[in-house]
Amino acid sequence: MLRNLSLTSRLTIFFTLVAATVVLGLGWLLMTSADRHFLDLDRVALADKRQLIEDILSDANSADDARLRLGESLSHHHGLLALIKSSSGEKLFQSEGFNPPESFRQSVNAKDGRELKTWKDKATEFHAIEFQAKAKHIQDVDFDVSLAIDAEHHQEFLNELERSLAIYAVMATLVSGFLGWLAAHQGLAPLRAMMTRAAGVSGQQLQERMPVDAVPIEMADLARELNQMLERLQNDFQRLSEFSSDLAHELRTPISNLLTQTQVTLSTKRDVTTYREILASNAEELQRLGRMVSDMLFLAKTERSVELPNKEKFSAAQEILSLCEFYEAVAEEKRISLTTYGDGEILGDRLMFRRAISNLLSNALRHTPEGGKVEVAVVDKEFITEVRVENTGSEIDPQVLPRLFDRFFRADPARSHPESDGAGLGLSITKAIAEIHGGTATVTSNQGRTRFSLEFPHSINEVV
Repeated sequence: MLRNLSLTSRLTIFFTLVAATVVLGLGWLLMTSADRHFLDLDRVALADKRQLIEDILSDANSADDARLRLGESLSHHHGLLALIKSSSGEKLFQSEGFNPPESFRQSVNAKDGRELKTWKDKATEFHAIEFQAKAKHIQDVDFDVSLAIDAEHHQEFLNELERSLAIYAVMATLVSGFLGWLAAHQGLAPLRAMMTRAAGVSGQQLQERMPVDAVPIEMADLARELNQMLERLQNDFQRLSEFSSDLAHELRTPISNLLTQTQVTLSTKRDVTTYREILASNAEELQRLGRMVSDMLFLAKTERSVELPNKEKFSAAQEILSLCEFYEAVAEEKRISLTTYGDGEILGDRLMFRRAISNLLSNALRHTPEGGKVEVAVVDKEFITEVRVENTGSEIDPQVLPRLFDRFFRADPARSHPESDGAGLGLSITKAIAEIHGGTATVTSNQGRTRFSLEFPHSINEVV
C-alpha cells in the first residue's frame, strides 16, 4: 500500500500521525490531571468537614445540641452529605436522601496516601470517607461517621472538557496534516526541479546540470553526484560520437578504394596476372581493415575495464630487450642508435605490456631521423615502475600533444611517412593498456626530444 504512495503523501501521513499522537497524549494527560485534581479537592473538603464534625461532637453538651450545630455547619456546603450514628445504630444526624451503601464499590488513593471511598447512585458519583468520632458529653459514646460529597459537578466539567478536547484534537490533527502536506510539498520542490531537469536530458541535450546551490544541504550531495554522472555521460557520449565519426571516415576510404578497384577490374576482361595483382592489392587492404577492426575491439574491451586476462609479475627489462632485438634491423637500416637501461617489476599481462612498448618503439623509430637515437629506460620507483621511450627528432607542437592518444589522430595529416600502414590507433591502445593496469600514459616534447612515459603500479590493489 505505502509503496504506491508518493513521498509527499508518506510524509503527510507521518506528520498527521505524529500530530494526532501528541494531541491525544496531551489530552489524556490533561484529563488525568484534572480528575486527580478534583479528587484532591474533594479529599481536602472532606478532611476539613471531618475536623469540623469531630470538634462539634467533642464540644456538644447534648445530642440535641450536637444535632443543631451539625445541621447549621453542614447545610451550607452544596453536595455534602453526612450520616452519624452511634455504635448501637441510633442516628444522630442524617442528610436528607443520604443512604450510603453498606460496602463501597471501589476506592481511590489521594496524594497524601489517604483513601477515598467512591460509589455511584444512578448517574451520580460520590466520594466519601468513614471514621469514628468521640462525644465526651453525650453519654461518652463513639459515633460512626459516613461523610460524602457529590462529584456530579466535577464530572460535568470533565465531560465538557473531554468534548472540547475531542473537537480540538480533530481540528489540530487536520490542520497539522495540511501543514505537514504543505511543508513536504514545498520541501520537495527542489527534488521536483531536479526531476524536471533530468527529464530534459537526452542524447542531444547533455549539458543540463542539477542546481547544487539552490537545493537544501540534504539534496546537495545527490545533485553533485548526478552532475558528475551527467559529466561522465556527456564525455562518454562525445567520445562515442567522435569515435563513430572517425571510424566511418577511416573505413570509408579503404572500402571505397576496394569497391572502385573491383568495379574497374570487372568492367573489362583482363589477363590472369592482372587479376592476381589486383587480388593481392585487395588482400593487403583487407588485412589492414582486419587489423583496424581488431584494434577497435581491443579498445572497446579495455574501456569497459575488463579484468586482465593473465595477471603476473615479470621483468620489464627482459620483455623490452626481446622487443629491441625484433626492431634492431629497422634501427640499423636507418642508422638509429637503439639502447635500453634499467629494470623493474611489472604486475599485469605480459602480452599487453609487450604490445604497448612495441607501439611506442614502432612510433619512435618511424619519427626518428637517420642517425638519431631511441632510448628505452625502466625506472623502478617506490610505488610504480615507469617505462620511458625517448627519441630525437622534430619537436611536436604543444597544441597537438594532448591529442596524441586520441583515436585515429595523426599529427601529420599529410602522412609524411607512407611506409606506415597504421590507422592511428597505436597510441590509443598504448594508453588503454596503461590504464587497465591502473597506470597512466603521458608524453612530453622539448629540446629536440620526445618522451612517452608509461607508469605501472606495484600493488595488485591498484590494478583496475
